Amino acid sequence: MSAEQVSGLCEQLVKAVTVIMDPASTQRYRLEALKFCEEFKEKCPICVPCGLKLAEKTQTAIVRHFGLQILEHVVKYRWNNMPRLEKVYLKNNVMGLISSGTQSILEEESHIKDVLSRIVVEMIKREWPQHWPDMLKELDTLSKQGETQTELVMFILLRLAEDVVTFQTLPTQRRRDIQQTLTQNMEKIFSFLLTALQQNVSTYRRMKTDLAQEPKAQANCRVGIAALNTLAGYIDWVALSHITADNCKLLEMLCLLLNEPELQVGAAECLLIAVSRKGKLEDRKPLMVLFGDIAMHCILSAAQTADGEGLVEKHYVFLKRLCQVLCALGSQLCALLGSDCDVETPANFGKYLESFLAFTTHPSQFLRSSTQITWGALFRHEVLSHDPLLLAVVPKYLRASMTNLVKVGFPSKADSPSCEYSRFDFDSDEDFNAFFNSFRAQQGEVMRMACRLDPLTGFQMAGEWLKYQLTAPVDTGPMNSKTGEGLCSIFSPSFVQWDAMTFFSESVISQMFRTMDKDEIPVNDGIDLLQLVLNFETKDPLILSCVLTNVSALFPFVTYRPEYLPQVLSKLFASVTFEVVEESKAPRTRAVKNVRRHACSSIIKMCRDYPQLVLPNFEMLYNHVKQLLSNELLLTQMEKCALMEALVLISNQFKDYERQKAFLEELMAPVAGLWLSPEMQRVLSDPEAFISYVGADNKIADPVLEDPSGLNRSRISFCVYTILGVVKRARWPAATEEAKAGGFFLGYLPSGTPMYRNPCTEQVLKLFDNLLALIRTHNNLYMPEMVARLGDTFAKALDMLEVEKNAILGLPQPLLELYDSPVYKTVLERMQGFFCTLYDNCFHILGNAGPSMQQDFYTVEGLATQLLSSAFNNLNNIPDYRLRPMLRVFVKPLVLSCPSEYYETLVCPMLGPLFTYLHMRLSQKWQVINQRSMLCEDDAADDNPESQEMLEEQLVRLLTREVMDLATVCCVSKKGVEQNTTAAVDGDDDEAMATEVTPPANAELTELGKCLMKQEDVCTAVLITAYTSLSWKDTLSCQRTTTQLCWPLLKQVLPGNLLPDAVSWFFTSVLKGLQVHGQHDGCMAALVHLAFQIYEALRPRYAELKAVMEQIPDIQLDSLEQFDSKLLNPTLQKVADKRRKDHFKRLISGCIGKPIGEQFRKEVHIRNLPSLFKKVKPSLETDALENEDGEGFNVLFEP
Repeated sequence: MSAEQVSGLCEQLVKAVTVIMDPASTQRYRLEALKFCEEFKEKCPICVPCGLKLAEKTQTAIVRHFGLQILEHVVKYRWNNMPRLEKVYLKNNVMGLISSGTQSILEEESHIKDVLSRIVVEMIKREWPQHWPDMLKELDTLSKQGETQTELVMFILLRLAEDVVTFQTLPTQRRRDIQQTLTQNMEKIFSFLLTALQQNVSTYRRMKTDLAQEPKAQANCRVGIAALNTLAGYIDWVALSHITADNCKLLEMLCLLLNEPELQVGAAECLLIAVSRKGKLEDRKPLMVLFGDIAMHCILSAAQTADGEGLVEKHYVFLKRLCQVLCALGSQLCALLGSDCDVETPANFGKYLESFLAFTTHPSQFLRSSTQITWGALFRHEVLSHDPLLLAVVPKYLRASMTNLVKVGFPSKADSPSCEYSRFDFDSDEDFNAFFNSFRAQQGEVMRMACRLDPLTGFQMAGEWLKYQLTAPVDTGPMNSKTGEGLCSIFSPSFVQWDAMTFFSESVISQMFRTMDKDEIPVNDGIDLLQLVLNFETKDPLILSCVLTNVSALFPFVTYRPEYLPQVLSKLFASVTFEVVEESKAPRTRAVKNVRRHACSSIIKMCRDYPQLVLPNFEMLYNHVKQLLSNELLLTQMEKCALMEALVLISNQFKDYERQKAFLEELMAPVAGLWLSPEMQRVLSDPEAFISYVGADNKIADPVLEDPSGLNRSRISFCVYTILGVVKRARWPAATEEAKAGGFFLGYLPSGTPMYRNPCTEQVLKLFDNLLALIRTHNNLYMPEMVARLGDTFAKALDMLEVEKNAILGLPQPLLELYDSPVYKTVLERMQGFFCTLYDNCFHILGNAGPSMQQDFYTVEGLATQLLSSAFNNLNNIPDYRLRPMLRVFVKPLVLSCPSEYYETLVCPMLGPLFTYLHMRLSQKWQVINQRSMLCEDDAADDNPESQEMLEEQLVRLLTREVMDLATVCCVSKKGVEQNTTAAVDGDDDEAMATEVTPPANAELTELGKCLMKQEDVCTAVLITAYTSLSWKDTLSCQRTTTQLCWPLLKQVLPGNLLPDAVSWFFTSVLKGLQVHGQHDGCMAALVHLAFQIYEALRPRYAELKAVMEQIPDIQLDSLEQFDSKLLNPTLQKVADKRRKDHFKRLISGCIGKPIGEQFRKEVHIRNLPSLFKKVKPSLETDALENEDGEGFNVLFEP
């Protein structure tokens, strides 16, 4: 290799790099240059001399960076095959570059510093400590040369800690060697970092005022920043003793640096990491030094200075860090105080609370919200919650909350000091709105905790604020509402205040009733407030909604003074028929609809929670409702049914079967008359007649105002709503004695479950046939010939509502004038809403029928056949978005509430065909999705827009989750499922991605599961669906099915004679699942565990499983033999479960899918060095060529 060769190659490389980086290059030139550079790195034997030549100081920064990249590539990919002398040559030259091959600290480009430190770290990862024992000494020597070298040494130490400890990007044994050696040398490393920090900071402080010394001062400052960044990489994991050594010298230095503008953010970062440390309480005790005078003073003065300089991003970031430091300090105090560590409440606790309160009252909504969790921990703490200092802060905290609950600070506005802070923290008003809603909910929690400590103060504040709002003039602000002149919009100053006050009073009053003894409750004050609220009149729908919430919040006082109940009822009933403009023909705005709905739900809530109180006024309530129902147009169907539900709830208090039955008969008479009329029977059982009756076959000229069949639709809705309301609300008394006395009790089932009769049963079953006819008809509407009959205006009447689509795609709802604009729905939107609600409600009735009517429902003659021919009719044409709610609101509750006596007659005959069908349907859907993703590259133009495809795919995912959830609920006992069934079925995809997944050992089959598995067709359908679903592209469904369903199902059929092909298929399905989902830790852990279970349980009986294993790419057959022989030889002592499982995981690693970012990555191989500690027996899989150069323990890099 001659110098000319090197120079010639380097000239070509410089040209190539220039072409790559020149924006004017054509794409072809750039690609050729890139290819030349990559081939050079891969193949050229003289990379090292070329790289070193290109890295010389005389070259441009871009060329030097490329030269250093070449050297990094050599170390990463060629190191194992390099001769010893070449390694030494490279290492010495790299150290030379650090010593004298870079520009000074202020001039050198940061990317050059970065790549240079990376090269050293890559060498350390391969050779330290065994072959390079003096590495730390060499770095120390380099750092003595000056600031430039010290900064590079800091970069090396930080990068090393990140690779080894934080990201763990190297093999286990090397990681262990390096981490243990780092730990052994930690005292030296810390002392080096602290000394560097101290010296450079003191020099910087001395020189920064002298202009002549400005560059020197800046250089020292740079090293200070690097030292802080490096410390931040170590403080997180080193022994706490290093952080608290020498009387917490490190913490003291960090506190003092908080007032040094250039270094304060780094110092705060380090403090935060230190104070957030977990670990033994005893070790964390010294951290309490931060409550001392010096530390407190530093933190507070730094906060005041940063805040006093107005809103500058750098200072604001620093304030956020300081706020986090105070939060973490509070958490440490809560952990240590009251434990066995004998820590006392700090003397400066009062000062701490004051400063913490300052963050809670800061204009930044983000800072305010950051303090809430810590306030909650303090108010809950068993010792601190009795501390007089904390109790004195409670009223101040509540005052602050009164301000913080007011929704101001939208980034697009300028009506509050919070707005300019929000512009730093939030991208849009929608973002801010979502944040504020969760912040407010969090405040509600913390306020309730504060009120536990001082309930009366909260109540008095709520009373004052409520009185103030009741007398304050209405200020609608610049934006008038579209509902009418002089009314509030959701941004009006008055509404924003009302809204905050309402939330406050609701939180504190409910807590007062929970906390205080009955005799201590300030009943007179409460009743006075209630009277003020009841006498307050407003025509503003947004404010009236707040007034109604206050009525509900104050209602518990009525339990002490029942004579006020009629007034409350009158107020609520007046609001049920609220209009802004009486007799107006325009549609109601959403705000008005909300008031009416709010009044209805307040009445329902009152009847549900205080039925005994309302019972004496039942006649008055009933007459009110009758009067409202007599006018067909006064209320919407939903409002009518809400009022009827309230009556049913009170009738449950009659505790007399005959009386309640007679009342329900009278209440439902109008519905029965309408529902059972010959015309309605004809309409409900014939799809064509139905389409015509609801007006879906019309062509309408003015789709906003004209809707000739609206009344017909509302009649059907009214009947269905009423049946649902009665089925949901009518119940027998909870106490068995009362049920017996009232005539509800029928005796016991063979299993010992008591049987009751529901007073609504007779009425509801009378209407049942027509309900099933309606469901059958509704399902048949989706037949192509019926869809074709829909009128032009209604061609899309059976489609999803926009709101549903947005919810499924996760698109945010538009924030702003939601409440405001009149709901001018087109007649098509109304029709879509009608079909959607009708469908859901019919299935809600079926889902509630079991729990409500019990044996009277389950023993309806031929029920299974009737349901199969109605609810499960024409499923092929039913879209996914209709099938999902059917499974969730009908099939699941029906199955869960059904007593085991009816499994054979009802549940099995129904679920058998259903699961068989669902498996077929989902398989087809996923096949289409998989084909689509394969064709995706070729197929550019398609009439099916992407958003539609995304919607369809997401729906298939949600349906899959629903089906798997149903199978799990049917088959697997709750013990193992509990933790997960609460999660929403369409929960976030990250929701269950925990890495450690070992399915609960006690996941057993339920009685129903065993019953289903006895029937061959059901058993096959459920098993095949469960195992096929493992390779469908939905991680959440895969993880749940793997952990909860697959093994219990398979275990059930193991005693039988499974065909070898079937066993191979189950095992292969799990491996396919690993191919698809292996990149997700949670799924991978669960699937590996399942594969391991299957192999261990079935390999002794089925040699076919070994044949499957042999087909896994890159499998080590000798290792498989070893695993098998241990498994099949029962005399051998069993290795620990974890070891066996790890061995198995290594065997199947060839079929574990990788994320796309890693699929084409070039493998880096770092060899293990001779063991530092104990001689490890060579395992089968270690590289036999480890010490090929006869290096052994020879030192590679001599000092």
